Amino acid sequence: MHQAVITGTGLYTPPQVISNEELVASFNEYVRLQNAANAERIAAGELEPMAESSVEFIEKASGIKQRHVVDKAGILDPERMCPQIAPRGNEELSVMAEMAVAAAREALARAGRTAADIDGVICAASNMQRAYPAMSVEIQQALGIQGWAFDMNVACSSATFGLEQAANAIRTGSARAVLMLNPEICSAHLEWRDRDCHFIFGDVCTAVVVERAELAQVKGYEILGTRLATVFSNNIRNNAGFLNRAEDKTGDLRDKLFVQEGRKVFKEVCPMVAEHIASHLGQLGLAPAAVRRFWLHQANLSMNLLIAKRLLERDPTAEEAPVILDRYANTSSAGSIIAFHLHGDLPPGEVGVISSFGAGYSVGSVVVRKQ
Repeated sequence: MHQAVITGTGLYTPPQVISNEELVASFNEYVRLQNAANAERIAAGELEPMAESSVEFIEKASGIKQRHVVDKAGILDPERMCPQIAPRGNEELSVMAEMAVAAAREALARAGRTAADIDGVICAASNMQRAYPAMSVEIQQALGIQGWAFDMNVACSSATFGLEQAANAIRTGSARAVLMLNPEICSAHLEWRDRDCHFIFGDVCTAVVVERAELAQVKGYEILGTRLATVFSNNIRNNAGFLNRAEDKTGDLRDKLFVQEGRKVFKEVCPMVAEHIASHLGQLGLAPAAVRRFWLHQANLSMNLLIAKRLLERDPTAEEAPVILDRYANTSSAGSIIAFHLHGDLPPGEVGVISSFGAGYSVGSVVVRKQ
């Protein structure tokens, strides 16, 4: 069995940013338009008026202050409330692949690797731009990588699940190095007209190079262990799919975008994740107190703080549980990898945990040690 190490990470950040102030102004204008259009039904008691949002509400509920998106104008247009992405021909590089290629090149450079060194590509994200050809195969071709490639989806846990698949390919000797990518265009599956969730998501792409320790060109993070778990729940769901056209459904199509029961998710997922990580560390002969840094899924500030507090039995410091949520918002599978990419400066010998969790329910943990 070969030892797997993480030797490079990459991050592509879309240049367009939406602040909470801009988002609230747009949403509240949409609310005013809708309430005016339905004034008679509201007056007759047939319809509840829509409630406005506020910066204070968003930041208290989530800790988010801004988000990066692939298209700002379409989202902020109160008569559209959706990103506008121009279609591309089949011979053009797709939007998701373009993001992934940019993140991949940074990860390869950090690892001191070229396309010729990579044997496999895993594209792991909460939503793929299309069913097939696989996004990973398009990315593989764009980078000039030989070998194999496949897509996978475990919603917000896709990155940690993808890291385990990459690490397993290294451990078993089926690959020298694997490129794991997380292109997330979350703005396209968010209902920007829903006050309960209109502020949650942002767009980004992360990349990670995992390779054999004995072949590595740079010192990175030794993967001490990976652990995955899933429990079915409807509390986070998106029913969009290819069978929709066969349903002949009209009217309310709200379920074809991101939907969640936020309070239930918070109550059920936090203890599940804390127990999962603690148990995983115990299997490796480690205690949570021995962990220098927890790179947690960036979905909600209160969730992260509570999970870290359960593990450490005290409030975590900003260094122990770094937060990028305020700048990037929830970027689904990419969140924990952004935190790892931006705050991966541990001294040699120190231990950290990459963990993501979300729809499924799903939770994954990757325990690493700085070389």
